[in-house]
Amino acid sequence: MANLQAAITTQLSRQVLHWTKAAARFEDLDDLAAPAAWHNLERYLGLSIRQHLEAAVSRLHREGELLQAAFTAAASPADLLTVRRELLHFRNRYTGVETTLVFFADAINTRTNPRTAGYLKACDILAYRSMAQLLDQLGKPTPSALSYFDKGLGAAVLRANLRLWDGTGVNPVAAIKLTHHNLLPTALIHEAGHQAAAVVGWNAELAAGLATGLSAAPDGVPGEWAGWASEIAADAFAFAHTGYAAVAALHDVLAAEDALVFRHAPGDPHPISYIRVLLGVEMCRRFYGSGPWDDLAQAWVQLYPLYNAPRATRALLEASVPLLPSIVRITLDEPMRAFAGRSLASLIHPERVKPETLLAMERRLGGALYTSMHWIWTESLRLLALAGLKIATTPDSKVDAYAQLEEWLLRLGGALQAA
Repeated sequence: MANLQAAITTQLSRQVLHWTKAAARFEDLDDLAAPAAWHNLERYLGLSIRQHLEAAVSRLHREGELLQAAFTAAASPADLLTVRRELLHFRNRYTGVETTLVFFADAINTRTNPRTAGYLKACDILAYRSMAQLLDQLGKPTPSALSYFDKGLGAAVLRANLRLWDGTGVNPVAAIKLTHHNLLPTALIHEAGHQAAAVVGWNAELAAGLATGLSAAPDGVPGEWAGWASEIAADAFAFAHTGYAAVAALHDVLAAEDALVFRHAPGDPHPISYIRVLLGVEMCRRFYGSGPWDDLAQAWVQLYPLYNAPRATRALLEASVPLLPSIVRITLDEPMRAFAGRSLASLIHPERVKPETLLAMERRLGGALYTSMHWIWTESLRLLALAGLKIATTPDSKVDAYAQLEEWLLRLGGALQAA
């Protein structure tokens, strides 16, 4: 029995040493993310992230000390079993802290290059301002945004105030993933919309509004649309801020093989791509009348004929098309408790990013719109809408809209000198 206790003690000793030393290596956050990358965060953003990560590491370190003390004091087989349980708990805690640290380290390390850092700083500003434009009017605090690059086709958000993997507290920022392929960051505004909707509690109210407002539709259809409320809300938020730019950019991400465009996965919060694009077109028609979105819709239904959809999906889509005006009305025009009895469109005016309005702004301000820090700061969201409009409608223009977009974004992010 003594030999068995000694054997268990030896194994536990090695494991306790291994995991406490592993935890100790987290103490210098500069070992995880380069100092240059930390420097390329706005000070307030870096501080809030560092404070959370340092608190998580500090708590893990204290738990490691307690584990070591429990092992040192263990004198009986029962004590060793207690140490083993605490060791397994500590391993799990380590994994949670590591996941949190690596997530933020990877995100921050995408800012090592000064040019990329400037672009991402600009995205932080755009995301924050898009949320603040809504939340300030409702007396709600606006969370900071941390933008970062990662692989894939679609953007994503890890919302502020969600509990993180380390279990020590909540996420201090809205961490928004952007993709390398998309230099036109209207998807950033969609993800910011998810955060804003969560702050005001819009998703559940919109889901209920869709279920009630579409109650005359065939069985099952209102429930499907209610289940898509969170993505509809984010799409509407992006549309209200950037107009047709958001619709065209979403189209280009969703324009894949038929199987993906008609994919219908029960429980997936994303609307079927086919109808999601047409919903964006309907938003444009509601606020802007006819325009280039009509050509987009015509090409879309031609390239993705409904007869290629699975039978059950086709029935749902055919029943949904006539409902699109009502869905737009419910989403953008209907007063909501989440908005203090107002509608989204009355708080963020889609008319401000109407194509004619954007082009008139460009004519009025001329080159200063793209070089003056005053105008870049004041009109940053409308500049994003204008860039997306030009990219969507004049791809063969002599003016490189992508280069123009990147230049003013870098000015906004401090990587280029503004006039």
